[in-house]
Amino acid sequence: MTISATPRPARSDLRGPTIDPTTVPAAPYRAHGLVLSAGAVAWAASMLLYGANPSTSEGLAALGIGSGAFQIGLLALLRVLWRSQALGAGRLARGVLRVECGAVCLAIGSTFVDAIGISDLSRPGWVALDAFWPLSMLGMFLIGIRIAVAGRWTGAARVWPLVAESWAVVVIPTLGILGRDVADVVAPLHLLVGYTVLGVLVSRKQG
Repeated sequence: MTISATPRPARSDLRGPTIDPTTVPAAPYRAHGLVLSAGAVAWAASMLLYGANPSTSEGLAALGIGSGAFQIGLLALLRVLWRSQALGAGRLARGVLRVECGAVCLAIGSTFVDAIGISDLSRPGWVALDAFWPLSMLGMFLIGIRIAVAGRWTGAARVWPLVAESWAVVVIPTLGILGRDVADVVAPLHLLVGYTVLGVLVSRKQG
């Protein structure tokens, strides 16, 4: 009678299936970046055509479509930040992105009710909802700072989120200091230079 013993497999023998590098998309965030760029162009175009605060129903609808497309682009950007751990891998970083996602979703609600003309800023509830527009943009600015500090994105992608997400801190003071006519030009130009270019960088980002 022959007795044989089979040794327990070493830990290296228990590895899962290997990933073929050829199956990994070269640019896994291409769609996200294109959505962000398209949304920025749509919002910029609506402001160039009707201004940032139109008074006609046609202008309100166009601005609502444009800004809504931009906000959807922000959600796409937030998903890329989540998947790439651009802010860090910790619980705090994930929590910040969750909060910002909620703020952008509420801002989308504000955009929708403004576009269909049912918001009433004389009521506290509508004012609170409307506040999520600037709050969400301020949140994106703080996220841009964190991306630059964390350094998980490299090259132009490390600093360009801060350039793009400085929109609120550039446009709002411009409105207060130089007036609406100047702000109506600065706002769309900043979108095109900032978020449109950021969308291109995201679309080319490697996994």
